[in-house]
Amino acid sequence: MATILPPPSKKQKTADAKRAQEQQEIDAIPDNLGSVRIQFHDAATGAVTGPPVSVPVSDATTKNIELILNTLLGNDGSERLPYRFALRLGNKPDEKNVADITSDIYRSVLKTGLKTTEDILGLEYTPQAVFRVRAVSRCSASIAGHGEAILATQFSPRSSSQMVSGSGDSTARIWDCDTGTPMHTLKGHTSWVLAVSWSPDDTIIATGSMDNTVRLWEAKTGKPLGDQLKGHTKWITALAWEPYHLQSPGNPRLASASKDATVRIWNTTMRKIDATLSGHKGSVSCVKWGGTSYIYTASQDKTVKIWDATDGTLVHTLSAHAHWVNHLALSTDFVLRTGYFDHTGKVPETPEAKIKKAKDRFDKAAMVGGEVVERLVTASDDFTMYLWEPQKSTKPLSRMMGHQKQVNHVSFSPDGLFIASASFDNHVKLWNARDGKFIYTLRGHVAPVYQCAFAPDSRLLVSSSKDTTLKVWDVRTGKLHTDLPGHKDEVYAVDWSPDGNMVGSGGKDKAVRLWRH
Repeated sequence: MATILPPPSKKQKTADAKRAQEQQEIDAIPDNLGSVRIQFHDAATGAVTGPPVSVPVSDATTKNIELILNTLLGNDGSERLPYRFALRLGNKPDEKNVADITSDIYRSVLKTGLKTTEDILGLEYTPQAVFRVRAVSRCSASIAGHGEAILATQFSPRSSSQMVSGSGDSTARIWDCDTGTPMHTLKGHTSWVLAVSWSPDDTIIATGSMDNTVRLWEAKTGKPLGDQLKGHTKWITALAWEPYHLQSPGNPRLASASKDATVRIWNTTMRKIDATLSGHKGSVSCVKWGGTSYIYTASQDKTVKIWDATDGTLVHTLSAHAHWVNHLALSTDFVLRTGYFDHTGKVPETPEAKIKKAKDRFDKAAMVGGEVVERLVTASDDFTMYLWEPQKSTKPLSRMMGHQKQVNHVSFSPDGLFIASASFDNHVKLWNARDGKFIYTLRGHVAPVYQCAFAPDSRLLVSSSKDTTLKVWDVRTGKLHTDLPGHKDEVYAVDWSPDGNMVGSGGKDKAVRLWRH
């Protein structure tokens, strides 16, 4: 069911031929504009880097500016980093007063009249991911095993070699992705497995089911850790582990959201309820555990509530949506999910070093203008999304409108600069995570889009849809990178592995598919 374009009509062909004969105007940079002075600022700390540099306008492309900055910072050939630049419009390092430099200074700044060649341009730089993820382009394995549709998938935080999937056949399965074979079947639930979550230290898998219980499993062996966790009176909708740098050693806690309008925090070693967060009036659709000791919950009562994870008290209620809130995402989701595992594959030896590394990674990801900022984006059935900064205000930073139908799923890019939203209007939309401004609509799916996941380097995005395909998009251009047909029915769940090597997907055709480069 991949989309095939109709052949061009006679009118289109003649227009194309005519256009090919004419001399195209080249949108060149005028070479009589002299030079422009640039002062670099570090976006994370706001510190000034080096003296102001004078650059000819005709040569002031992002590539050349990147070279100058690397020279100023003393990065030699092999250590050169890719950077993203934004122009500071005010004096304060404020999020609102920033304009992105896309291709060169002339088109982004001078032509639009933001600044002139007389001004010193304050450019903020943020390093992009050092490693590059290669786009997945082929299905490396299609593994049968589940007896019903697959409802949730997640890769291990350590690497792409293990993945867990939850299914309507009341089991979860752990797959060996290197060989494309099933490793363990997690049996115990008596109804559909709706949520699966891998603990950030790669040791425990939690599953939540339609039978109102949560179960814990040892990730290595697939053996159950004790009996089921009972307490909820209706089914489990979402699970969230306590971030690794906040855990008391040897005692990870888990939050489970349920249709019974409560969220319960479980002490997983004692197997008891630490706290029950009750206050929502409708089913809790999503729960996230933030790195600053807050728990964020979204509900069908149209509100988002923020709780203090230490004592379970309600801190804020964010009410702006006019319909059910379906999903929420944090700007730090990726580092919280992966804990102390990073793209180098080096794992610290001692527990103290592990906590320190997890904390450092979180602080680095959340640092904006010298302070730790955790952003929140919520998606709703009212066709809109809101961007929040709950530490500072209970008013949203921005309202993100444009979808024509319910918004089903949102996710932040790992570098915290983009937001992707998947909707029932067949589109994925890309937004700027700083101010919530719209960037692109990614068109290509011909049926509702269920989920989307960013590659760990934030340069690619994969989406799964009812039209049986996965599509990989280029974030920079907003164009379709690769179409991945292969599933025989709707694709409900998709995940990109934290090391970037693989994409795993599952859906109505009961097979887990693994995609790689």
